Formats: sequence, C-alpha cells, structure tokens
Amino acid sequence: MRFVSKRKHMNLIYRYFALVRPGRLVLWCYLIWYFVTLYYHFDASPTLWINSVGISVVIGTALMLSVSSMKADYWQTFRLYWMPFAVSSFAALIKNQNYFIIFSPHRREIMSALGCCVLFLAMVAIVKWSYTKKELVQGG
Repeated sequence: MRFVSKRKHMNLIYRYFALVRPGRLVLWCYLIWYFVTLYYHFDASPTLWINSVGISVVIGTALMLSVSSMKADYWQTFRLYWMPFAVSSFAALIKNQNYFIIFSPHRREIMSALGCCVLFLAMVAIVKWSYTKKELVQGG
C-alpha cells in the first residue's frame, strides 16, 4: 500500500471541493441533513440498524445491477449502497416524530440542519473562489 502524505490528501480534498459540481453539493447537503437528524433522534436499537443494512444490501445490489453496463467507481458503488441505508434508517428514526417529509416539527432541528448546509456551502464557495484565484495567479 502506497503512503500518501497529509499534504497530498489535503490537496486532493481541496481540489475535489474546488471542482465539485452542484449535483454533488446537493448530495453533500443530504448527508449533512441525515447526520443532523441522526444527532437529534439517534436510536441504539440493533434491529433498526440491522434492518437498514439488509435493505441497503438488497436495494444497493439492485441498483448496481441496473448500472452494470457502466463502470462503477468506488464512490458510485458506495453511494448506491449508502443511500438505501440512509433512507431506511432515516425513515425509522423519524417514525412517529410528526415529520413533514424530511422536516422536523421542531424549528431548532430544521435551523441546525439548514445552518450546517449553509456553512458547508459557504466553505465550498470560499474554496472555489480561492482555487480560481490560485489558478489565475499561477496562470493555469
């Protein structure tokens, strides 16, 4: 296994967020919303998580088969299995919590999720702006 320095990892992360497309930013915001909901409604019940993993395996495999003609990279494969897991666990976590679609009845939870998404998007905007400046200065 190749050793990659911390600096190289940071440069790869920086470049990823500098070049990330809007569709991927939406997926990142979905992930943030999921984690905020998980924070407020975590349930340690093994049944919930085992069922979510089972659903992820069944649906993720079906999704992989549906894109089998394309070459799926690691991250696409991860997303195809992660999304069913996140959806099923999210649904179980908010059951009987009076949610409207993905929105909590509690303003604090909604503001936390929105705030985290806005903060993330602001950080990405700064990275994109600084990357553009860096490219202009370097003549690239």
